[in-house]
Amino acid sequence: MNDADVRSDVETELKWEPSVANANAIGVGVENGVTTLSGSVESYSEKWAAERAAERVTGVTAVVNKLDVHLRGDYLRTDQEIAAAAVNALEWNLSVPADRVKVTVTAGWVTLNGDVDWQYQRDAAESAVRNLAGVMGVSDLIEIKAPVSQAVVSADIEAALRRSAQIDAENVGVQVDGHTVTLTGTVKSSAERREAERAAWAAPGVFNVDDRILVASEQGPA
Repeated sequence: MNDADVRSDVETELKWEPSVANANAIGVGVENGVTTLSGSVESYSEKWAAERAAERVTGVTAVVNKLDVHLRGDYLRTDQEIAAAAVNALEWNLSVPADRVKVTVTAGWVTLNGDVDWQYQRDAAESAVRNLAGVMGVSDLIEIKAPVSQAVVSADIEAALRRSAQIDAENVGVQVDGHTVTLTGTVKSSAERREAERAAWAAPGVFNVDDRILVASEQGPA
């Protein structure tokens, strides 16, 4: 696909995504598959949703999210209010281990610190605060701490890739070194690449995923 086609499809996908309130306010630029989103949205959750929508489009090799968050008046909250709501949201989320994730808020920006055992717990913590009113952005600094067997982790990830209907597992390579997983190979879309990365993060004891997978249009000449 050429850049003009990719741009058109991204614009259509943004309009199709119900979490993006005003797709017409989002500018889309595409150069060699690298897609840049610009303009403004009314919440951080909308900014996040726009990025996920762009990643789903075939031909998008990477997304540069330059969207500004301009909160509506009824979305505005003080840092103290955001912090209190974030702590409450984490406490009520059964996927987040109790008393292991700490919250700080500065000018609406939420920073999460602490440690958990699994990536899904880390994702749950970020998701719990991402949709709160007043949030301008989220920095997820939570660490994952769990024992790991390299052979078991590698086998588990490879099995997860084979089970996924979204991934051609034969085109993805998995290497495990300590707590780091390196993914290699070629896939057809950024969404497929993200799914492979998600499968790697799902393994216990994985602290870092080095995603070297190429999207098809990123490949050089044969």
